[in-house]
Amino acid sequence: MKAKVYLETSIVSYYSSRPSRDIITAARQQVTREWWEENRGQFDIYISALVLEEAKGGDPVAAEKRLAALNGITHFGNIG
Repeated sequence: MKAKVYLETSIVSYYSSRPSRDIITAARQQVTREWWEENRGQFDIYISALVLEEAKGGDPVAAEKRLAALNGITHFGNIG
């Protein structure tokens, strides 16, 4: 049985955004991308409906990338 992991919006944002010029943000993006590509298959991943709604917001191109990354991930709960 796989361990369960809940992802917050910042994880999918770091994973799907274009590389930052800020060294701290760039490092977080790199670590997140490495985890996503190398380790996420070891876990059952879940997101809340709120994470899904947040991922839809903002720049439409960025939102599309976030939603593509979340495609197939189990979400639970309702908003409001």
